[in-house]
Amino acid sequence: MTAPITQDVLTIPRRLPEGGRTNLIGLTRDGLRDALLAIGTPERQAKMRVGQIWQWVYHWGVRDFAAMTNLAKDYRALLAEHFVLELPQVVSRQVSADGTRKYLVRIAGGHEVETVYIPEEDRGTLCVSSQVGCTLTCSFCHTGTQKLVRNLTAGEIVGQVMLARDDLGEWPVSGQPKDETRLLSNVVLMGMGEPLYNFDAVRDAMRIVMDGEGIALSRRRITLSTSGVVPEIARCATEIGCLLAVSFHATTDEVRDGLVPINKKWNIETLLAALRDYPRLSNSERITFEYVMLKDVNDSDADARRLVKLIAGIPAKINLIPFNEWPGAPYQRSDWERIEAFADIIYKAGYASPIRTPRGEDIMAACGQLKSATERARNARRAEA
Repeated sequence: MTAPITQDVLTIPRRLPEGGRTNLIGLTRDGLRDALLAIGTPERQAKMRVGQIWQWVYHWGVRDFAAMTNLAKDYRALLAEHFVLELPQVVSRQVSADGTRKYLVRIAGGHEVETVYIPEEDRGTLCVSSQVGCTLTCSFCHTGTQKLVRNLTAGEIVGQVMLARDDLGEWPVSGQPKDETRLLSNVVLMGMGEPLYNFDAVRDAMRIVMDGEGIALSRRRITLSTSGVVPEIARCATEIGCLLAVSFHATTDEVRDGLVPINKKWNIETLLAALRDYPRLSNSERITFEYVMLKDVNDSDADARRLVKLIAGIPAKINLIPFNEWPGAPYQRSDWERIEAFADIIYKAGYASPIRTPRGEDIMAACGQLKSATERARNARRAEA
């Protein structure tokens, strides 16, 4: 097995300062069992207690131990003495003219990340962050201009899904008819950070999201987006099994080195070699190649033809993303006619090539625009000074 990629990035401990109580949000089933055993839960009861608490928290959305009525009152009091059920704090909530919702979320230590909910006719997608800031410095991405601070914990990652369900009113209500409609039907790890540089926490959070007795999203409803952390791609296939998207964005190493600097470590040839095995290892149908359209940089007919040749043999679709400009951005969006011509070449080669409709641009929630309000305000003050 490939050794996990590590970074010198602080991840906060789970134990909370207030009363020394531990937050149970984000613990795996095994972790929850260990926590219950540590406070004196009889071993013969532990599996049952885990199942009960799990359903209360992740199926019903309950955050108060006192409301867990199938547990004895003294046991509920014991849980409340040792544990808490806390989510990240929503600092602000913006709603775009197109219905997109952007949440500024504060986590432990006062740091902030952004989470975006995108409603569509047939689904609702939540874009989740995995790090505070980002280490990759992709030149077209606003988040890449914010320095990496730390990894999010599994609780802070799954907590974004839970707070969005809070806002959408999507937790079931006991005694009411079961509603199969999913307002939040898909999760994409495409927010702030590189998910594969925080692999263990992302894996644990997604296993919680996929658990059939809780939030219960299918692994085919979860997409992890990576810029190309090659050694972790096989682990993602076997340990998470979700769909994979790759921030590709260029058809030559020379151009990709400038757009996605991680390419200098794992170039296009190395990345594609790892991707060819992913559908088989994960039992996924295909890989999504994300390709941001940058005027006079990567949008020529020659680029489109090279792209088709590079991905030959990989079950794939290519998402073409009109560049979402932000103040001070070094690029311009490709002309619409150029994007359509690019898409047509890919389509005629036999690949789906949808052009992503920009969403939430008026609240800086579109792809590549995420950057915490705190960081933007800090930079604005520096500019004024």
